[in-house]
Order: sequence, then C-alpha cells, then structure tokens
Amino acid sequence: MKHPHRLLGAPLVSCALAAAGVGAGPAHAQENQLWISAPYETVLPGPDADGGARERGLAVQVSRDVADGRVAAGRLTVDISEIASFARASWPANCAPESEVRAVCDFPEMPAGTESVPAAAFGLRALPGADTGASGYVRYSAVAGEATAHPSETRVGVGNGPDLGLSEAAYQHDLRPGSETSVRATLSNSGNRTAERTLLWLNASYGLRFGERHANCEYRDHDTGTSALCVLDEAVAPGQQYALNTGLGVGRKALYERFDHSVQPYSDEALEEMRGDWTWTRGTGAELDLRPVAAAGAAAADPDIDPQDNYGTVILNARNTADLRLTGSRVSGAAGDTVTARVTVHNRGPAWVASLGVGAAVATVRFQAPEGTTVVPPEEDCWTSEDPASPTTYYCRTPIYLHDKASYTFEIPLRIDRVVRGARTTVATINDDPELSIWKFDPNLRNNSTAIAVN
Repeated sequence: MKHPHRLLGAPLVSCALAAAGVGAGPAHAQENQLWISAPYETVLPGPDADGGARERGLAVQVSRDVADGRVAAGRLTVDISEIASFARASWPANCAPESEVRAVCDFPEMPAGTESVPAAAFGLRALPGADTGASGYVRYSAVAGEATAHPSETRVGVGNGPDLGLSEAAYQHDLRPGSETSVRATLSNSGNRTAERTLLWLNASYGLRFGERHANCEYRDHDTGTSALCVLDEAVAPGQQYALNTGLGVGRKALYERFDHSVQPYSDEALEEMRGDWTWTRGTGAELDLRPVAAAGAAAADPDIDPQDNYGTVILNARNTADLRLTGSRVSGAAGDTVTARVTVHNRGPAWVASLGVGAAVATVRFQAPEGTTVVPPEEDCWTSEDPASPTTYYCRTPIYLHDKASYTFEIPLRIDRVVRGARTTVATINDDPELSIWKFDPNLRNNSTAIAVN
C-alpha cells in the first residue's frame, strides 16, 4: 500500500484515490462492448476464536462504452472454482447456482442513456481451517443480447489480523468562508483480530484549518495545507465501530478544498515511516478520542489484512471567488536574435485556486507567435497544436494550485526572423476547461487576456 502522505505531500498532487480496481480489458474497445467492473482483489478474514469467519461482500457491475440505444437484459456468470478449497459463496436472489462453484446472475437491461447496471452482490466466507496465504481468482463473464463482455476477475486471499476501514463521508458544497464544518466517518474493524491502537493520518487543504490541534496528534504545515498524525489508544475489536468526527474551519481563502484521512493499526515503524524527513509539531488541545458506535470482542495485534478501504477523501467546495489577471511583455531585437517574452498569471484572490483531485492547471493560456517571429520550443509545460487552417497555436499551463496574491510566469523564447514594427499577439486564458473552469470562480474575465509586443 502506498501511504497517503506520499501521495499528498507538498506540493499536493492528484491523489491516487485508492479504491477497488476494475478488471482489465483490451486496449481498443469496440462500440457496444460490455465491461465487467469488480474489485481487483479482496482478503477474507480467517476463522476467529469461536471458529466462525466474517463474510466479505463483492459487488459487480456491467457497463458499456456507448450509452446510446438499448442493451437487452443479460446474464453474468460467476465462477469460484479456484477458491472452492478455502471459501464458500452466498448468492443473492438474482443469481441461480448451477453447481457449488458456479452461478448465473440475471442483470437488467440498459435503456438509452444508461451506462451501467448492477449485476450481482454476493458474499464470500473463509472455510473452517482455511490456510492463511491461500489465494485464487473469482472469474466473471457476461452476455447481453449479441454483446459479450471481456472477462474479468477478482483475486481472493485469506488472512488473519485486524481490517480497519473508513466509511465514505459526504461531499460538501456551497460552504461559506469563515464558517465551521466537520467531516463525520465511521472507523470499523471487519477483520478477525483486534487493533490495539490506531494510527490516523489527516490532511486538510490550504483553505481549511483544523478546529483543534489535539495533544495526541502531531501536525505539519505545507504549501497546500496541513497534515496530522494521531495515535488513538482505543482498542478496536472485530465488528466494533467508532465515530470519527473531524472539526474544520472554512477559511476566507477557501474555494476548491479537500480533506483526506486514513487509518492503519499502530506500530512504531509505521509512525516513523509516515513522519518521513519532515518536522512535526505536537498539538496542545484535548486528546482526540474515538466514540463507540457498536461493540464486539477479541484480542491480538497484527498488520491490516486488507488496506483497500483504509483511506477516504472528501471534497469541500466554498462559495468564493478568485480574480485571475494576465500581464504580458514588450521585447525587442534585431533579425536573428532570440528574445524572451514573459506572460504572468496573477491570482488577485480572495481565494486560492487548486485542482487537488483532477490535477488540472489553474490556468491554461493560448497564443500564436507575433508576426515575424518563431516560438522556440519553450518550457516543458508548454506545447503546440498544429492546425493546417491557421498559424501554429501554442498553449502553456500553470501548476495545479496558485495561492491568493501569488503569480506564475511563463518564459516564451521568440526568434526574430524579420523585424516587423509593432508586431503583437494576444495571450488569453481558456476559461471553459471542463477540468477546472475559470468562468465558474473568476468574477472578472475582462482582465484574462494580455499581449506580447515585439519591436
């Protein structure tokens, strides 16, 4: 497992929002090709002290490439023969077992505009005496009318240990800068051993602040927010659930924010790894404690057997604006000279702007070479788009975040092929980028263009 602080350090980059994977498919999909979406892998808890084993649920969907037209109802075939020596399945009502290791599940039609439908939600449970370390694949195939899905699979293993997980927390929108909010989640243990202590990692982006800095947590401020490492002393037994509530302040600079958190069984080694080489400062407020929601019992201390659900992300969007402004430059030189033009993107605030999920540029600018000049291949964040019907168009993009009152400058080398007095070109932002639309947060688009003038 990649630790979240490796993914969301400074600068904060687009997180690999860890979740269940999708079965592999061919590189070039055919029109009306069906696809089977299933967890990439899962680990079944081995038998606990009384000999029973907890069930794992697997949810499978069928989707298609083209949402036009209708796809008839179909059938998903589930084959568990490779894991039959150590696991058994429980089938839902829409699945008809053909044998002890194979079932056929009916899934509904996909009307026009529908991209996917649920196909099966079945359970797997380790058999008594199942060997830890045993593994195999559940395999899937599907047909609907004349369409056939590419096969898919889920790797299944058996393990002993705690299995901590975080429930998904709701996204929050239209928050008011200067207000308070909280992220509420449930921490649970679906393994077969107790987690005696828990290591909790939190990250609040730059426009948010922690409501309190707890004495059992240590904190690190970085360019894109604040991270926290907390050691929770409450033992979390199999089947037990705790409420995890993190208070957050919505800052005056908030706009597109995110909050990330993860849990794992505590160990000194895990804490040191997550600290890395950074400097952390211990909080001074009241200790952060877990509040029980439900309880069960057991004991032991082992690594987390299935870390796929240990991590969660919450998007928090504030009702705020950020005024981007462009400034250009004037350059001069003789024929044959190469000069450097500069274009600067300023963020006049009040909010910072960041694309911490998708990882899109705050601003992408577009321009053409001024008459009589040629653009020498500029920096790595610039590129060309050749259009046979018009002169070459150039694009340059900023990083994925820009603080309030900060700026970012592009340096654009121009070779002067011939001197044209008063040659100039317009540089403007692309305001309708679907990944990060400037017009949605910028109240004044009139200052989003500028010029490069030569001689």
